[in-house]
Amino acid sequence: MSRSLNKVQLIGHVGKDPEYTFTSGGTAVATFRLATSESWKDKNGALQESTDWHTIVVWNSQYRNLADIVHKMVHKGSRIYVEGKLKYRTFDSRDGSKRTVTEIIADSIILLDAKPASSESGTQSISEEHNEE
Repeated sequence: MSRSLNKVQLIGHVGKDPEYTFTSGGTAVATFRLATSESWKDKNGALQESTDWHTIVVWNSQYRNLADIVHKMVHKGSRIYVEGKLKYRTFDSRDGSKRTVTEIIADSIILLDAKPASSESGTQSISEEHNEE
């Protein structure tokens, strides 16, 4: 059997507070957009910048409460590290055309913003191994 890998790693800023909803089965899901930017100097020496927007989807499961944690701790402007996998989804739009969206299904999130003075570390990891008690 051949092996393959579907892995995405991003560091960026959250565009707006995550949307937090529940499926008809009661599973929590958080969705947000993450901006990643790169800058360079063009041939004239002028600074150029390009920003890409990524849709991040975070699920709760019986083993982890990642969507709940994102809902509580991630906000517009938060700087975060996201690790997950690419997922393509196709659907019929309201006008009847086929649409394809690309999403990153998050397995792990690290908050990169400075914490309040009472905490010792500048980062906090939220991963599939983390269970909120």
